[in-house]
Formats: sequence, C-alpha cells, structure tokens
Amino acid sequence: MIVGRTPRIRQTFQAAWSALIALFVWDVTVTVFYFISPFRAPALPLTIFGTALALFLGFRVNSAYARWWEARVLWGGMVNVSRSFARAVLALIPDTPEAASLRTTLIERQIAYVHVLRCQLRKQDPGPEMRRTLPNGDNPELARRNPANGLLDGSDLLITDAYRKGWIDSIQQSRLESLFIDMSNAQGGMERLKNTPLPAQYRSFPTFFTRLFCVLLPIGLVETLGVATPVGSAVAGFMYLAVLQIGDDLVDPFANSIHDAPLLAMTTTIEADLLQGLGREAPPAVEPVGGILW
Repeated sequence: MIVGRTPRIRQTFQAAWSALIALFVWDVTVTVFYFISPFRAPALPLTIFGTALALFLGFRVNSAYARWWEARVLWGGMVNVSRSFARAVLALIPDTPEAASLRTTLIERQIAYVHVLRCQLRKQDPGPEMRRTLPNGDNPELARRNPANGLLDGSDLLITDAYRKGWIDSIQQSRLESLFIDMSNAQGGMERLKNTPLPAQYRSFPTFFTRLFCVLLPIGLVETLGVATPVGSAVAGFMYLAVLQIGDDLVDPFANSIHDAPLLAMTTTIEADLLQGLGREAPPAVEPVGGILW
C-alpha cells in the first residue's frame, strides 16, 4: 500500500507509456495531415463522448476500490478476532502445567494461520512461514490444498479435546467455536475477492472505449488547438488512461504489488500482540519502504 504523500505519477506513466507514445504519434500525424491537406476534421461531440466515458470509468474505479476496501475491512476484522481469540484462550483454558501447553500451542497456531493465509492470498509458498511460526511440528497442513483452513481445523480439534478433558465447559467451547466461525467467514470473503475477478465487461469495455476516445480526441481538437493538438490531446488522453490504470491497480487487493492491502504489516501486528500476550518478545513493526507499506 502506498503511504507516502508524494504523488506517483511516474509509476502511472510507466504503466501506460506505450499507449501514450502511440497516442502522441497519432496526434502528430493528425495535426500534420490537417495542415497539409484540404480535408477538414469533422465536428465530433467530444464533450458527450468524454462525459459518458468518464462515468463509465468512474463506475469501474468505484467497483475496484470497493473490492480493495472490503479486503482491508476483512483483514481489520481478522486482526480483531485474532486478539479476541488469544484473550479467550488465555482466560478460559486453565493455567495448569498440562493445559498451559495447549494455550501456547493454540496461540502459536493462530499466528501461523494469519501468515499462511497471507501467503495463500498472494500466491506465495506458505511453507517457510508455517515452519517459522510452528518450528516444533511436522506441519501436515502443508499437504492440504488450503493449509490455512487446515490450521483452523486442527485448532478446533484441540479445543474439542480440551472440552473432553474437562478443561473448559460447553459454553466456553461454544465461545471459542464462534471465533473460529468469524475467522472462517473472513477468510471466505478474502478468497472470494481473490478468486472472483470483475465481470469481463468491466475489464474489456472501459479499455476499448478509452482507446477509441484517445484516437478520436485529436480529430476533434485539431480545429481548435492547431499545432498544440499533440500536447493537449496527449495530456487529456493521459488523464483517461491514468483513471483506467487506477482501476487495474486496485482490482486485486492481494496481488503482492505496491497497491495491495498491507497484509504483512497487519499479520506482523497480530503476531506481536499474540506473542506479548504469552509474555514473549514481539517482532518489530513493519515500516514503509520507499513509501510502500507491505
């Protein structure tokens, strides 16, 4: 996630530079043709075209931002439910020598869960994070298609075993189970965002109509701008291409790009809070690197 205050126009330009160069060449061609030929450009209703396209792009950007914001809200809920789970484990499971080991195991598994879920969403190998956070286990969850869900299943079985041993009662078990349900619901929402792209019309039509508008732009402006047409048309076209690029940047909040939701920062925050609950040293907070919070 970009947290720096400096606008990153250069990155937007780099993403659209090939289209901008082609647009500028086309603008120059139209301008030269206008001055060396008797043909006069037709009066194009660019205002109507531009307004309609702006509305279309606005809907697309709003849809993409809604996906990004929903991802941030879901991860904010995961931070809260992880803290609640750790507090419930420490409060409900007795501090006896045998049960204390279970308390530690459950909290360590929760730390592993959020890091593994982050890796899954970003299409990264979750193995290193699981082995780092659970160094004393054989990690059978890595053999599953969904290791994060496997960690939840295993933790739930540990809670059930604690109930059978009489360490917690049915009401306490139900309370802990409700927290697992909240985690599972949040994970399902994240996976829905990751695995369900915007409809094809939202992806293809804005690109087509934006490029078409950029092609028509110099034809409609050359009568008014004259020799300044390449500059004016290129600037106006860049504005529309930039809005188009914003939608592409935000549509996948788990793409492991600079426009992601800051998953590493949030999972590290969860790890720090839970480890401190166990009386251990917390890892340092994730700091922005070059204005980017990962």
